[in-house]
Order: sequence, then structure tokens, then C-alpha cells
Amino acid sequence: MFADEEADPSEVILGGGRLTPGVVKIGETVRRPKSVFTRTLLLHLAQAGFDGVPKYLGCDELDRDILAFLPGDVPAKWRALTDDQVAAAGALLRRFHEASRALADHLGDGPVICHNDAGPNNTVFRHGRPIAFIDFDFAAVGDPLEDVAYMAWSWCISSKPARGDAASQAHQVRVLADAYGLSTAQRTRLVDAVYERLIRNERFWTARAFTGPPVISGPSPAEVLAWTSTEKAFVARFQRVFTAALA
Repeated sequence: MFADEEADPSEVILGGGRLTPGVVKIGETVRRPKSVFTRTLLLHLAQAGFDGVPKYLGCDELDRDILAFLPGDVPAKWRALTDDQVAAAGALLRRFHEASRALADHLGDGPVICHNDAGPNNTVFRHGRPIAFIDFDFAAVGDPLEDVAYMAWSWCISSKPARGDAASQAHQVRVLADAYGLSTAQRTRLVDAVYERLIRNERFWTARAFTGPPVISGPSPAEVLAWTSTEKAFVARFQRVFTAALA
């Protein structure tokens, strides 16, 4: 299946992506390097009735995946967000996970498909509300708590003073947990899962610094590692505050 190549032959490089080269917009479509898993996931989610991701439209003559372009705003950087935005993101993630369960069951190794990078920078906002996730390069079968933990960090928690104090951040972590519908057992593990995700982040960027290709844009691996270390220390320092908010 091929999209109409004659509608708008010009390619516009889409900014924001740091690790995947060759992502461009042509007309109302996005072209990305081919990924069998992304194709399988997006087709499955569409069949399951989940509309919070781009539609998969096929491949072009360069063997690139063609996705429908989702109009809206994608934040260039993480920033302070409102309780309503955090709640909407948590509900969207829960819908994404529920729609993925049949595929995850077929593939094995976990109950859902995790996005694994569901930060605000990989979320389309429309009228200030998160309505869809994009960029599934790290999507894989996994534990839903891993995704919620990453969202708790990227949407709610930050060592930067401009993002508010620990108490207000902890309140938003509670908002996220409520909107997603975490069980009591999951809530008791969430803060530890956030810390574990930061450790995974360190491992990824350490490997990237020594063996991976250079990042396309944004901070260097060394800068990301320094920031992640600061974030880890912040989560450890206020662990009791975050945990108490979830009780």
C-alpha cells in the first residue's frame, strides 16, 4: 500500500528526534525508517480501536514506513504541566496498554506493550491536552509499571526548581497513579520503579557514549548522564515524600 507521492513531493525534516535519523514530513504523512514491530503495533492498536497513535499507512518506494501526520503541538523540552494534563496522560497510557494486551499476550514476556519513552516530548497535545503518543523506537513487551514510572519522572518529577517543590511534584505523581488506575501493590513499587528507570537511563547513555552513533540534536550523552545523576539524587532524597503521597 502506498500513499500519494504527487500531493506534496517536498520533504520537511521533523525536528525533536534525537536518535532516529531520516524522519520527514511529506504532505499530511510522516516517513520513518522501516520497523516491522512499529507496523505490527500500530496496525494492532488501530484494530483494537485505540486512536491515540498515528495510523500506519504502508511503505513508500524508499521502503520507509508511512504514518499519518497528527496535527498538534509536541513540547521540545520537558516542562511543568498541569494536574489535568498529567491526568489525561495517565488515562491515555492506560488505554494504550489495555489496547496492546492481546498483542503482548501473543508475543509473550509481559502483559502489555510498553512505549518506554512516553515523555511529553513524544506526546501530541491538542488545545493543551495530550491526545496521542508518537515515536515507538523503544516500544516492547513489558510491565506496565515501567511505563508509569517513566511517565512519573518525565511528567511530574524534576530536580529543577522551576518545576516546583517535591511536595507539589508528589501530588502530581498521585494524580498520575489515580488517573492510570494503579493498584495498591503497584503504588508501593512506583517510586522504586522510577529510580530503577533512572538507572536504566544511565546504562543506556553510558553505552551510547562509548559505542553508539552520535545524537542528532540536543545534549550530548555526557550531559544527559550528568543530568540523570542529579535526577537520581533528587528522587532518593525525597523518596519518603513521593511514597507518602501514594499511600
